[in-house]
Amino acid sequence: MSQSPIVRIALVSLAAVTLVTAVACSKKPKEETAPTTARDFNEGRTSPEPTGPQRSPDLKTVYFEFDRSDIREDQQPMLRGNGDAIQKHPDWKLVTIEGHTDERGTEEYNLALGDRRAMSAKTFLVNLGIASSKLTTVSLGKSQPAVAGHDEAAWARNRRAEFLYSK
Repeated sequence: MSQSPIVRIALVSLAAVTLVTAVACSKKPKEETAPTTARDFNEGRTSPEPTGPQRSPDLKTVYFEFDRSDIREDQQPMLRGNGDAIQKHPDWKLVTIEGHTDERGTEEYNLALGDRRAMSAKTFLVNLGIASSKLTTVSLGKSQPAVAGHDEAAWARNRRAEFLYSK
């Protein structure tokens, strides 16, 4: 007795589903007990190393004047401190300098201004002796404000360069 191809495909599919279901149902779920103490909870577990750029209290934010990318005199000590921190941490493989702007201006203009700000901070650090290959820049423009608000106080906090390290 011959079967049509459609019937054969249906029978093979049904057999596969039956086999998969039987195998899945035959496995007994692993019983887990709730930890009774903090030690039980943490035993055998390690905290994963954070991946990607991270913030450090050793790396300070640098602020800029409206529509400017030059390093203000009052911000130079922060950059010198960042240079010291980078030299103090040889395990930091890369430091990312993020250039930010306030909300005023077009997206294109603010991305270019953020880039100039990040590059200005990088140049300052390179002039302090930090290897250029250890520094990278990115402009985030107005996309990630530090504070919300539509006044000079908020705008002044958003015109900045932030520093993150990667191991």
